[in-house]
Amino acid sequence: MFFNSQRIPELEGLNFAERMQVMRTAADRLPVPKKFLLNIIKLVILFVFFLMMAQANDWRIIPYAIALIIVYPAVTRPLTYLLCRPDLPAIRKELEPGSKE
Repeated sequence: MFFNSQRIPELEGLNFAERMQVMRTAADRLPVPKKFLLNIIKLVILFVFFLMMAQANDWRIIPYAIALIIVYPAVTRPLTYLLCRPDLPAIRKELEPGSKE
């Protein structure tokens, strides 16, 4: 599992903007079942935390909000990288300057 796009071997040698462009393109091209699965997982995470926040009173919402800010990207980012990884070499080659589309 990769938590950072710098560690993905298929994106090695690209700067941050180039890596994000490749990842964005790969995420946009995910097949519908994979995209649906990813969105359901994101929705479940958000739903659980917002449900806990709705039941909390006053300042007790703050720990749930902090946990959401930490847990959401810690789960969704590696999962997105995992689902997009098979398409990264082809998309990188396609987006390289000088490549013919």
